[in-house]
Amino acid sequence: MALHVPKAPGFASMLKDGSRHFSGMEESVYRNIKACKEFAESLKSAYGPCGMNKMVINHLEKLFVTNDAATIMQELDVEHPAAKIMVMASQMQEQEVGDGTNFVIIFCAALLEAAGDLLQMGLTPSEIVGGYEMALDKALEILPTLVFDEIKDYRNEAEVLKVVRSAVMSKQLGNEDNLAKLITKACVSILPENTAFNVDNVRVCKILGSGLGNSEVVHGLVFKRNVESTIIKKNKAKIAVFSCPIDIAQTETKGTVLIKSAKELKNFSAGEETLLENQIKDIVDAGVNVVVSGGKIGDMAMHFLNKYDIMAVRLLSKFDLRRVCKATNSSVYPKLEKPSVEDLGYADDVYVDEVGDTAIVVFRVGTNESRISTIVLRGATDNYLDDLERAVNDGVNAFKAVTRDQKLLPGAGAVELELARQISSYGDTLPGLEQYSVKKYASALESFIKVFSDNSGMKASEVLAKLYALHHEGKTTYGFNIEDGSDGTVDVKDIGIVDIYLGKQWAIQYATNAASTILQVDQIIMAKRAGGPKARPVKGNDADDD
Repeated sequence: MALHVPKAPGFASMLKDGSRHFSGMEESVYRNIKACKEFAESLKSAYGPCGMNKMVINHLEKLFVTNDAATIMQELDVEHPAAKIMVMASQMQEQEVGDGTNFVIIFCAALLEAAGDLLQMGLTPSEIVGGYEMALDKALEILPTLVFDEIKDYRNEAEVLKVVRSAVMSKQLGNEDNLAKLITKACVSILPENTAFNVDNVRVCKILGSGLGNSEVVHGLVFKRNVESTIIKKNKAKIAVFSCPIDIAQTETKGTVLIKSAKELKNFSAGEETLLENQIKDIVDAGVNVVVSGGKIGDMAMHFLNKYDIMAVRLLSKFDLRRVCKATNSSVYPKLEKPSVEDLGYADDVYVDEVGDTAIVVFRVGTNESRISTIVLRGATDNYLDDLERAVNDGVNAFKAVTRDQKLLPGAGAVELELARQISSYGDTLPGLEQYSVKKYASALESFIKVFSDNSGMKASEVLAKLYALHHEGKTTYGFNIEDGSDGTVDVKDIGIVDIYLGKQWAIQYATNAASTILQVDQIIMAKRAGGPKARPVKGNDADDD
């Protein structure tokens, strides 16, 4: 008979074998703080215009070279539960504003690191969280007073340009002017009169070769593929969109045809051809000269399309079909039939072009009527183009944020430093233990200037002292200067670096809430992992590892 080994008494005895349980300050709180701090350390060096790139290889062995925190976190499968809370907070920031994900991670980790010092001093987590909540309320009260500019008209490209430029600069320093002009032009041209701006209406087409200077904005859609027909250009195009294949129709039920002679066989196939030709002729009679299909286009159908001088484009994605409909104001037909005039789309030009050695199909719609625009990006490598696309997405999201709230804050760390200065002064007025938490909250806000300094190769303590001196004199728009040979300070009004009010407001809230949630955890209980196939072994780079 097997010997029964009893479990150790306590909480662990109630859990299944394989479950893990951590409790107490040392095992849960400090462990969480350490994990979040280490996770943020890896992203700190990617923050700001001088941030370094990370090389990430995901589970599908796809390579990413980027300094975009949202992409890094998306491709890394973070396991630690506390670090996951930080990642979730930054994902909420991405959904709400579209930028500032790294800000949330770094600020949250700085708050947790400061909380670790306070816990060692003897404060309880609830007292620290209470102080952080007071500091957050004060920060949100101060933030509107730091607004120094406002966009009067977001349909004016010149006004919006400075906002988009600042957003792009943190990802693509040196290319910000070119990219900002492309993004602003693309966004303003499709801005709807009444409804909200949709970021999906600005598409990106990446074509290898040449350089960023040869990128352009197309009012309409661009697809990296060739046309099916021999006709390659149509002006003032009337477009019919079909989600079905354009071919000889198959019967819905199976049947048997008995053919007794060669004449009957000839007549049978001729009947099919006549039926297909009549269907194509009906489409021509409706005024159509461009056909877009979501399925295959048969050889016989192609013959008749060429015969009647119709351009045929095949798109494999149903989402691309929807975009064509949106851009040209047309409706999709699920079967091959004569379209009504109201359901036809219109484009100024539909044509085939060659960019580098890549064939593209362009649906160009007039500037005023266009509801979708495409930025055609050029670059030397796929990774570089992917990084440009991420910078474009940040710029488009910045434009969307401006359409919701036009208030602007000084950038380059000026807002964070002024908030730190005022919150620190506020902490001195508090009588209770919360004053320590409030002051640590202020020191966590200072960490952004330190990160900028470290990434730019300057001495953080010197730059911080100079900026504090300027802010005490009332020069609240002075921030960090990344230029070589400078003293590390600059008036951001002069160089036009701005932050979006909405982005900063949400980022501070999400980071503080995430830090408070993590601090209030006193037990970690992890159930046994569900069964499944074993993980694939990691391939080594060394001959010894194989």
